[in-house]
Amino acid sequence: MRVSESREAKDRELRALQAALAAEHAAVYGYGVVGGRIGKDRRTEARTAYDAHRARRDALVRTVKDAGGAPVAAAAGYALPFPVPDAAAALRLAAELEDRVAGVYADLVRASGGEQRRGAAEAMREAAVRSVRWSGESVAFPGLAERGGTASGTPAPTA
Repeated sequence: MRVSESREAKDRELRALQAALAAEHAAVYGYGVVGGRIGKDRRTEARTAYDAHRARRDALVRTVKDAGGAPVAAAAGYALPFPVPDAAAALRLAAELEDRVAGVYADLVRASGGEQRRGAAEAMREAAVRSVRWSGESVAFPGLAERGGTASGTPAPTA
């Protein structure tokens, strides 16, 4: 591999890492909303997911720094894809957050190799499993429907 190709691959991986970090920031924010609206029967599950996304976020901050980047900061707030007035909407939001995170990790799988790819695949799998638990529905390739234009078309939470 030529030096320029190697640099391009590293840049592509760093961009994918930054996108995963941004998605984790948004998921942490979103789970704050979910936790405030979810029913008591699913509150522990929401807290577990929140903690998992915080841990992934913190690990990605270190990984981005190790890759020579300045980690993207969390926004003060994020626009939600729909209003979340009750527990039913909180369930839908949790599933949506996980679908979006799975899609970003699918991009990181494509952009990385070795241990980084394995970690991204594991994060994608975890998000897909949580999405199924929240929604009760599954897809063949979690996180990829959005990439093919078959999802709702709603962009990820933004600042």
